[in-house]
Amino acid sequence: MRLYQISLLTFSFLGVALCQRANDDSLAYKLVPDWPTDARTAAGTPAGPWNLIQVPGVAVDARGHVLVLHRGAHPILEFESGGKFVRSWGDGMFSEGKVVAVPRGDRAPGASGYSAVYGPAGCDSCGAHSVRVDPEGNIWAVDAPGHVVYKMNSQGKVILRLGRKGVPGMGPHNFNLPTDVAFAPNGDFYVSDGYGNPRVVKYSRDGKYLLQWGTRGSGPGEFQLPHNVAVDAQGRVYVTDRDNGRIEIFDSSGKFLNQWRDIGGVSALRITKDQRIWTGGVLRDLDGKVLGKLPTDVGGAGGAHGIAVTDAGDVYVGQLSGRVQKFVKE
Repeated sequence: MRLYQISLLTFSFLGVALCQRANDDSLAYKLVPDWPTDARTAAGTPAGPWNLIQVPGVAVDARGHVLVLHRGAHPILEFESGGKFVRSWGDGMFSEGKVVAVPRGDRAPGASGYSAVYGPAGCDSCGAHSVRVDPEGNIWAVDAPGHVVYKMNSQGKVILRLGRKGVPGMGPHNFNLPTDVAFAPNGDFYVSDGYGNPRVVKYSRDGKYLLQWGTRGSGPGEFQLPHNVAVDAQGRVYVTDRDNGRIEIFDSSGKFLNQWRDIGGVSALRITKDQRIWTGGVLRDLDGKVLGKLPTDVGGAGGAHGIAVTDAGDVYVGQLSGRVQKFVKE
């Protein structure tokens, strides 16, 4: 009888464990503690953790170095994959304005739900919104309230600027609070434009305006807030329509193809080398099926404002709480 009870207890325990694993949709990732490593003085002594003033964006270059975009002095910080600081730059590049929501009752019919205002104390690069690295190794950065998108070489020198700084608009050479940039397989690129305009703009690889699409609304091909953009290997364009809680998919000419509804206010988007897509902290296939999510440290889909992925699958998450996290496969 005692042997029977022990066997029954063991079986019940295994059953509970298997059931819990079946119901657990967390991916086999673990958080790397204390990333990046603490700052150091000129003498090499510890100087404490990095003082990051919101982290709206993060990117990885071909060397595996991590670019952390934050809204403070030296807004672009470069780290080795292990967390060692390499360099910083970008002072004076980004505007000081901050994007804020306009209450629905105060909006004009059909108008944007966002406006730029003076940024809070300690936020001297408040306009910083997104950082990307293209397949050729160039670094791109979006200044939302400045209405500009910068293209830099790998050394951080600006080699192209799109938009007119401080001058909003909806023409081929102006933006109104742009949000993100993504790259097609042939070198063309797309800008989500964004808080002020409900559109996506397409350019040739040398910065020539090609086309645009989008109007304000919640129907197919419409946007309330096109917050992020990504392009897969087939050239399909994925756009987070954050205020409508969905992702819309288009072909390279802006034709509406599909949408994933009711996925929440996703603020970060990234397609992996093996053609899966991170929608915030949630990984999906390109049909929108959920494959799993990062551990709860990231705060779910809403916790990530910027996300980057290495070819090996390491994931870096930027959060407006002022931290950047690294997750690696277990």
